[in-house]
Parts: sequence; C-alpha cells; structure tokens
Amino acid sequence: MRQCLTAPDGGYYTTNRDGRDQFGKRGDFVTSPEISQIFGELLGLWLTAEWHIQGRKKYGVEIIEVGPGRGTLMDDILRSISNFKPLASSVENIYLVEASPSLRATQKELLCGDSLFEEVPIGHRSISKYAGLPITWCEDIRFVPSRPEKTPFIFAHEFFDALPIHAFQSVPPSKTSPHTLTTPTDQITLNAPSPEASKPQWRELLVLPVAPSSLITTTSQSKEPKADFQLSLAKASNPSSLLLPAQSQRYKALLPTSGAVIEISPESHSYVAEFARRIGGSTKANPSRSSALPPAPHKSEPSGAALILDYGPSSTVPTSSLRGIRSHQLVSPFRSPGEVDLSADVDFTALAEAALGASEKVEVHGPVEQADFLGQMGIHDRANQLIRALDKKGGAGSGADVSRSSGVEERKTIIRGAVERLISRLPGRGMGTLYKVLAVVPERGGRKPVGFGGDF
Repeated sequence: MRQCLTAPDGGYYTTNRDGRDQFGKRGDFVTSPEISQIFGELLGLWLTAEWHIQGRKKYGVEIIEVGPGRGTLMDDILRSISNFKPLASSVENIYLVEASPSLRATQKELLCGDSLFEEVPIGHRSISKYAGLPITWCEDIRFVPSRPEKTPFIFAHEFFDALPIHAFQSVPPSKTSPHTLTTPTDQITLNAPSPEASKPQWRELLVLPVAPSSLITTTSQSKEPKADFQLSLAKASNPSSLLLPAQSQRYKALLPTSGAVIEISPESHSYVAEFARRIGGSTKANPSRSSALPPAPHKSEPSGAALILDYGPSSTVPTSSLRGIRSHQLVSPFRSPGEVDLSADVDFTALAEAALGASEKVEVHGPVEQADFLGQMGIHDRANQLIRALDKKGGAGSGADVSRSSGVEERKTIIRGAVERLISRLPGRGMGTLYKVLAVVPERGGRKPVGFGGDF
C-alpha cells in the first residue's frame, strides 16, 4: 500500500498525472470537507470547545493535521477559529504532515496564497493568510517538534484508512506425518513437526505478482483486464505472523476459527501512540520514534486533543477490507498500481488500545457514528444559519459550498443535500453510519468531550 500510494516515482498521491486531481467529482473520491464547509467549521468548533475546557490557554497552542488532502479541512478550521479571537491569538504554529509534493503545493496555494514557500530543516514553511500564522509541512509526524509546554490539537481525517496493513489467515494444525530415513544403524526423522504445528497458526496473506500464464485471455473471456497482483497465503509462519497477532487478545480469540482473516496496521498504532504521547506525555520508551530523533519529552501537564474521523467497524476486527477506488467506483486493489486509490477499514478499537498503552494520562472516547457527532456539534443549526443568510442577502453569496451564479433556492437545496449526505444513515447514500469519530483527550475523570455526549 505504501509503495502504491506514496512511492516517489509512480505513487498515487506523489505523482502528478497530467494534472489529474484525486479529489472531487472529477477525481476518484469526495471527502466530507469537499462536500460542505460546515464539516470543517464544526471541527473548528470542537477545537474551540476543547481549548475552553482545558482552561483557555493564552499561548503555546499548535494545530496539526495528518493527511491534509487539498487543505480544505484546515482552511475551514482556521476560518472558523478566527472568529474566536482569544483562541486564534493563542495559536503559535500549524503543522501539516504530507508526503506528496504536489499536494503540498495545492495546500500552500489555498492556505498561504503568494507567500514565500521555503525549505527548512524539517520540511517546508510558509505564512498562512489567517493572522500570519506560520505553516510547516513535514513528511512524517516524527519530524514535527514535540515540546512538553505546547498544546497540540491533532486532526486525522481519512488518514488511517490509507496506512499499510498486514493481513493474516488462521490455518488449522498440520496433519502431515514426519518422514523417516532408515539407515543400517538407525531410523532418522526428517522434517519433524514443531510443537506449534499441532496448533492453529496465523499465516500472512502476501501480495504476489500474477503468474504470466494466468494473464492470457481469450475472446470468450471477460473483457475486463486481469489484475497484476494477487493475494497468496504464505506457506509457513513468518516474523510478522508470529509477532503482530500475539499483541492483542482480540486476535488470539479468533485464531481457533479456521479460515478467519484479520487485518493489522502497525503504522496506524504508531501514529495514534504518537498522538497520545504528545497530548499526555509518557515516561515509557517510544519504539515508534526514529533513533535519529530525540526521545519524546516528559509532559507534566497533559493538554491538547486528537480527533480521528475515518471508516471502519466500531469494535470488530477488520477483515478482507482492502479495496481500490477509481472514478468513484470500487475496483480491484491489485490492478493498475499507482493509478488507483487504496484503502482499508480502520480498526478503531486497536487505535484506542494503542493510545491508552502509550500514555497513562489520556482518555479515549468513541468511536461514535459521524451522524451522531455532527448532530451534537450543531450541523442543522449551522445549515439553517447559512440558509437564513441566503434569504437575508437575496442570494448575493453565502460561502464556499455553492456557486455564486446559482439561484437562492438552488443554493438552499445544495446546502440541505450536503448535510444529508454527511449524516444520512441509509446504505449507499450517506456517510452517517459508515464513518466513525474517535477522540483522544487528556485524562479528566471520564468527562465526555463535546460531540461524544459532553456539553459545550
């Protein structure tokens, strides 16, 4: 997945193919920030509420987004919090974690306009159009400075679904008998089965090239092109299959079920653990950080928060979810590598376990369905506010959602339709149930954040 999505040469996100945009109606998929400005505005409101709950810090606030796409979400967040002057004045730095040079350029143009785009030791930097705040781009969150006196608010929208996964399948105990070799003096056992062979085992599902002979087609066969790669079950255990499934009781419980398939994303665990350490600090060793970087500093007072929005099951282990997406259609993930978006369901329970394991001073809330989160954040109130503004201005213009050349009633319809798409629970028509929201906040006795049952 990493090679197909972010390889310097030919990666889906890192290669500009004739100026083709991955996002939007003309691209391969549409994300929530592209559907409505309200989505990003409500995330800005969530940030404001958390900042208020944590004592309205006057300085040291940092905003970090991983996988910022076009920059639309960050643009809406910054525009939203600019209305809260005390919060806006407390923000010192903005960091965008982005591996794609072409997407960095798109984000810079939207967020910074004509400001200078300069190279710095940890990446690139420019000046935002919002209050002249500095924006720094890094290729990995490990390069974003981690200082215990800072208060980081971290956003990850449709980021974890693009991180690489390992897939494993449970196989029953081996039934093969050992072979014996008779010599003049003794019998020697060959290939004696290990004690583990009498138990179920996890075997990794590997991505291998399709054999050339299987690519041959005839006129009577399907006209759809064959895949370039395929999944193949490993013939023996490997380090990944021995180590990764052993890290959670959830995986161990599925091992006796012959044929069960599980997906594990160690990189996802490392990222959310880094979020937790930046918020709550840690005295534990940090295995996810490069040895070339300083260890994460101890943080005496937890502060900040992380909000993760993505798709996947609320509590079960993802299974066989790897998919390709092209022109808004599901396609084989093993065809046209580098030209197709790849994603897999996010294991929210595994993220929660990794966050809590990384820092003793954080709490995890959720996941909750996106419909519930946006409803509690006031999506209908904000939509009605935009509609009233349209009526008041007589259609002179109301924001980023709609074309200014449209009629007032058409604009209202677009606003209502966007809200419905974000929160609808109908299968195939909306994102309300499919998408989930998870929050990592400082430990505070279980007080629920806004959007998760808490009050403003």
